[in-house]
Amino acid sequence: MLHIHEHGQPGYEATLASLSRRGDADLERVEPAVRAILKRVATEGDAAIRALTEEFEGRTQETIVLSEAAYREGAAQAPEGVRALLREAADRIRRYHEHQRDPGFSYEEDGVELGMRVRPVRSAAVYAPGGKARYPSTVLMTAVPAAVAGVERIVLVTPRPTPEILAAADIAGVTEVVDAGGAQGIGAAAYGTETVRRVEKIVGPGNIFVACAKRLVFGLVDIDSIAGPSEILVVADDAADPEVVAADLLSQAEHDEDAYALLVTLSRQQADAVSAAVERQLAQLPRRDIAEASVRRNGHCFVVPSLAEAVRVADELAPEHLNLSVADPDAALAGISAVGAAFLGYHTPEAAGDYAAGPSHVLPTGGSARFASPLGVYDFIVRTSVIRYSAAAITRQAPLLEGLARLEGLEAHARAVSIRRQR
Repeated sequence: MLHIHEHGQPGYEATLASLSRRGDADLERVEPAVRAILKRVATEGDAAIRALTEEFEGRTQETIVLSEAAYREGAAQAPEGVRALLREAADRIRRYHEHQRDPGFSYEEDGVELGMRVRPVRSAAVYAPGGKARYPSTVLMTAVPAAVAGVERIVLVTPRPTPEILAAADIAGVTEVVDAGGAQGIGAAAYGTETVRRVEKIVGPGNIFVACAKRLVFGLVDIDSIAGPSEILVVADDAADPEVVAADLLSQAEHDEDAYALLVTLSRQQADAVSAAVERQLAQLPRRDIAEASVRRNGHCFVVPSLAEAVRVADELAPEHLNLSVADPDAALAGISAVGAAFLGYHTPEAAGDYAAGPSHVLPTGGSARFASPLGVYDFIVRTSVIRYSAAAITRQAPLLEGLARLEGLEAHARAVSIRRQR
């Protein structure tokens, strides 16, 4: 079932190199259509949202922004058992993200006061997909960090919000709900319409149309990232249980047909055992068709001769999720610089991170962990440099400032310093 590549055999390095470039998403394929959608939303507003919803989803849309009463009543329809689960998960997510608060800083140096002021953005949209599956967990993982940051307006953008989605929004601190999906939902949040007030930041995962729309509106608003298909890399030594490893791989494969289920083993025997376990477990999955398509398309196993080579492969792939099912996961992680979230040891499933461990499950995909980070409180804040000179301080620094200004041929800059010194 898994495509197995043994170290030293033909194709090993080529496959590794190809997978390390998996983030080169074909956004250009949908860009013309997305540009057209965004233009309609920008020029036609609510009428465009309604027309596009009918075209893409086959439903007539009376209300785009839920009233406060409809929002709260919808949330209350979720079973109490579901709400209890969401509250417990939200509490754990909130406690983790409270550690990310940044108070800023200030200090004084020779009569110059320097500092950094930190404040939240005033408004943010959190997008939750509404395609093959619904994810109330994503609402928690995006809205709770925004609430911890202190964002006043947290707008959930999602198509056909269900009671479970609305309950998660209510618990997480969402203030408004917009019933719109796809590129048109992103456009509504970025441009605003007659009923949708525009926001300053858009976060959250979605399909290729959502990802392309976020890229195109970046600059008008801020975004968190361009999310690609979900992915997991499991590094498993011979002591790892093949059935457990297979379950971890399939936990991501069932997301969508383009998801990546990647494995590194220290023996061919373990590779074959995990591959067979994947085959057995697929037969029992309700979403078998999706998971099987993912494994056949993007299920790869690298058989390596040492843990050092396993670490090299993991670092090269820079995975969204990394499960280190090895005897000494801390030592292995020390050699891996690029990873979205690391799950250490035999008893730590990636699924824990998806739901309730605490860190946001919105993570860099496609190898972007080389330069990007998980979603967090820091995504919802802006920083301001704060500078104050005393008269004595500007006099002392005048030769330095004037000299640098004249070095660059900017005499007015120099005079803005010297006039203060003279007066």
